[in-house]
Amino acid sequence: MYKTIDSSRISISQLMLPSHSNFSGKIHGGFILNLMDQIAFACASKHSGMYCVTASVDTVDFINPIEVGELVTMKASVNYVGKTSMVIGIRVESEHIQTGKKKHCNSSYFTMVAKNENGKSSEVPGLIINDKTEVLRFLKAIKRETTKKMRQKEFDHIDFSIKNYLEELKNYRVKIELPNK
Repeated sequence: MYKTIDSSRISISQLMLPSHSNFSGKIHGGFILNLMDQIAFACASKHSGMYCVTASVDTVDFINPIEVGELVTMKASVNYVGKTSMVIGIRVESEHIQTGKKKHCNSSYFTMVAKNENGKSSEVPGLIINDKTEVLRFLKAIKRETTKKMRQKEFDHIDFSIKNYLEELKNYRVKIELPNK
């Protein structure tokens, strides 16, 4: 079975209250992440028709702060599907209610896994892609996964040696003081 991306696209809006703020008076990033996890769950569950769990979160960049009193809107869509997993792309925007001025605050990618009634990973529907933006998002998801696997292979390999990287680390603000063992 295949489903269109539009069939599981979700948008939510919420007014930001003082209780959502951090010590500097901006909306707490943890609160925004919680909302993002909720919309990722809803989008993935809508696409798969099953309960879904968060497997990983990739690229959480807080671009602009969110102020108390602003209306935050989150938009989520399925960007990629594997056998049992889905990558949900989320865009976070805030709007100053009086002026109507909007700003892009965050974009992120949540990998969600569908679970059956026994808690086992379960196959999800494929995607019907029907515009260039959706193709681009699918390809970017593949590239992020490939890059992640290459990084894991490089640094988790049994033959990994820090010595191979010491020269490169000289370009960074780090002082290496390893024991002579």
